[in-house]
Amino acid sequence: MHFVRYCGGLAIAIAVAFAGGALPAHADSEPTSVADVFDDEQTNQYVLEIEAAMARAQAAHGAIPQEAADAITRKAHIRFATAADIDKERHLVQHRMVALINVWRRSIDPDARQYVHYGATTVDIYDTAIVLQLRRSTLLLIEQLRDIEAILIDLAQTHQGTVMAGRTLGQHALPITFGKKVSGWIGENRRDIERMKAILGELNRSAILKGAVGTYAGLGDKAIAVERSFAQELGLATPYPDDWHGTRDVFASYALTLALVSKLYGAIGQELFLLQMTDIGETSETRSSTSVSSSSMAQKVNPSKSEVLIHASRTIPRLAEVILDDVVNFFERDSTVGPDLALKDISVQTEKTLKTARSLLNKLQVNSDVMADNLGRTKGFIMAQRVAFALAPQMGKDEADAHLHDVIHQALEEKIDFRTALLKDAKVAKMLTPKQVDELLDPRGYLGMAREEVAAVIAQAKELRKGDPQVEGRHVQTTGGIR
Repeated sequence: MHFVRYCGGLAIAIAVAFAGGALPAHADSEPTSVADVFDDEQTNQYVLEIEAAMARAQAAHGAIPQEAADAITRKAHIRFATAADIDKERHLVQHRMVALINVWRRSIDPDARQYVHYGATTVDIYDTAIVLQLRRSTLLLIEQLRDIEAILIDLAQTHQGTVMAGRTLGQHALPITFGKKVSGWIGENRRDIERMKAILGELNRSAILKGAVGTYAGLGDKAIAVERSFAQELGLATPYPDDWHGTRDVFASYALTLALVSKLYGAIGQELFLLQMTDIGETSETRSSTSVSSSSMAQKVNPSKSEVLIHASRTIPRLAEVILDDVVNFFERDSTVGPDLALKDISVQTEKTLKTARSLLNKLQVNSDVMADNLGRTKGFIMAQRVAFALAPQMGKDEADAHLHDVIHQALEEKIDFRTALLKDAKVAKMLTPKQVDELLDPRGYLGMAREEVAAVIAQAKELRKGDPQVEGRHVQTTGGIR
């Protein structure tokens, strides 16, 4: 019987169809959520597919009989190694790989059984399994970041001209647009996508089949060629030549990138949390009609999604630290206990964070009228810089700045607005007409190149989107050299 080269679950699906029996949800298609990627049965399915890929690679180089590889591939499905049977066996042997292999071997033809896990070591199999899981997780997270990017692009375009107060150190500084604010989020989100694409490239080279201490001992004199064929069977690129098991830097890079992602959405959450304050009110979260913010204060509408994002930006980086610590290991191949669990947790938490962010941003209410009203809270003083530049040709910039400080100080003492203070000042009155003052105090006329900036950020994002991986089942199509 001839098998197609592994391209996701297709080979396994064909094999099981020949063996008879219905396919469970696993193996015929990749999981569509990050949580499902790390499901125990899905992990076992990855392990069986890896074992089958190894057998096919070994057979291709004459290390084991082709018939044995075919028999192993036919049974590389969790229906032949159920969770209940594995749990029972693990209770006896106290080793997860041995338990899985013992149960699985019982379904395989006796002549082929001896070639299961032939010359391999447990850590290589589970390292490659976590690589496949992180690869799928990365693709799904990129997809979710792209979905949010599309929402942000629409939000920025809609509010490209929505004027609001730009704030520095909590104070009104100069006018900006809400679209300009969102463009900053687009830029950082896109850089995170590009980082994730780089991680994908590293994961694609991280299949490993180097043996117990990383010397290929036990795998035969064609072990390096077998490892390369093994990676190809799994749809991955040529593996790194070094024995990276004890370093874990690729996993740390993945985790640190997710920490950066969490910080972006923590910043967005915090910004929107503040903008929703009763005293500002420039944005609002959309909540269901039945939601209750307080048991005793009926007037409250709390920013719950923003709070979730802030919390995630604190917990996800802590998990990244655990994974980063695992880069420091012992001797050739010892890895501390628990890093794979931390990789699962950080991946699942990131997915939850992005789902929350998507929901928040997709239904965000932008209160442009309130933004306009808030611009007037400084009584026109927010336009002081523009007035100074208008006076500078006749007074000199330094003298204009100093004079306006005096004008504003006097206005605050007299409790009058900036327009009244300017027209009342003898020096300014000689240089500017009332009409010119009105024009200078219009925030819409002092936005710099905010519109052009938004357009440039959106154009860059749209161009880079063309090179993003497109996820279809287990097949990944890209224009950027990523498999």
